[in-house]
Amino acid sequence: MKAFTYSSMPAKVIFGFGTLSRVGDEIEAQGCRRALVLSTPEQRSSAEALSDRLGGLSVGVFSEAAMHTPVEVTDRAMAAVQAVAADCVVAIGGGSTTGLGKAIALRTSLPQIVIPTTYAGSEATPILGETRNGLKTTQRGPEILPEVIIYDVDLTMSLPAGITATSGLNAIAHAVEGLYTQDANPIISMIAEQGIAALASALPIIIRDSKDREARSDALYGAWACGVVLGSVGMALHHKLCHTLGGSFDMPHAETHAVILPHAAAYNAAAAPEAMARVARALGVQDAPLGLFELARRLGAPTSLQAIGMPLEGLDRAADLAVANPYWNPRPIDRAGIRSLLDDAYFGRAPAHIGEVARA
Repeated sequence: MKAFTYSSMPAKVIFGFGTLSRVGDEIEAQGCRRALVLSTPEQRSSAEALSDRLGGLSVGVFSEAAMHTPVEVTDRAMAAVQAVAADCVVAIGGGSTTGLGKAIALRTSLPQIVIPTTYAGSEATPILGETRNGLKTTQRGPEILPEVIIYDVDLTMSLPAGITATSGLNAIAHAVEGLYTQDANPIISMIAEQGIAALASALPIIIRDSKDREARSDALYGAWACGVVLGSVGMALHHKLCHTLGGSFDMPHAETHAVILPHAAAYNAAAAPEAMARVARALGVQDAPLGLFELARRLGAPTSLQAIGMPLEGLDRAADLAVANPYWNPRPIDRAGIRSLLDDAYFGRAPAHIGEVARA
């Protein structure tokens, strides 16, 4: 057994059906009485319904959360927090809303209660990615980790197929990268493999039958497990590329993760054979990068950067940004390899081509 370091995270997790009813109790358990409910504009009605349900425990709704957590949105949210004298925040929605709650907590130390409605997994991490002037930077710290996560499977039952697929693949990306990152350890590797397997099994069932309660429950559990992985270990090439594309080109978050995942895995395959073996086992396939690519296709998720709005002329700049201040990675980061990876991801080629490049 190799030497390793493992640190557990202290967030309280409530998982099940109908658990939304416990939000008020958890606000009070944090010693709070003035919660500001957060959401995106698209989920404002859900936020307002939750605010009404909380009654006197809610002091209002802020519904401007946006992808990649732009600092200008956070500034407006901070003004809202101060205007209503909020003593905690309740984020209901996906990764964009969770990110806003984390950004507020970083600036104020206010407690966070997060209610995920997608499979983003970011609620389980002490990581915040913020965008300022077109560049996305990442911060990590215990004050960023939400105090309470309430998983209510009922809230995911109406999640559209497209968001189900891409947010699920986004979660899988957290676990795949956690298997080969510098801080990987046997405990987190077990959780990663279980999270990947849960999502890979559940997502195709959900695409066929969106009302399958058992599959929805398994997918939400898998998303939590994958989020724990991301929050417990570091990040590598995959997240560096996705942060570059998201922050500098305003690419959609989950869709970008879905497209890049098999190609980043292929780039690292020869340098991380044990990790790839675990991914392949979790997917029930022989080749992990190709299995990830085929899973995305089976789910109807995008498989090319071109399909989600990436400009072809931006690939060179993206490659330059990706090799500037790179995250640790099992295979050394070289611009030619990254540019080739991005080209294949742009045109939606199968990752076997990337794997050949990686072994060259």
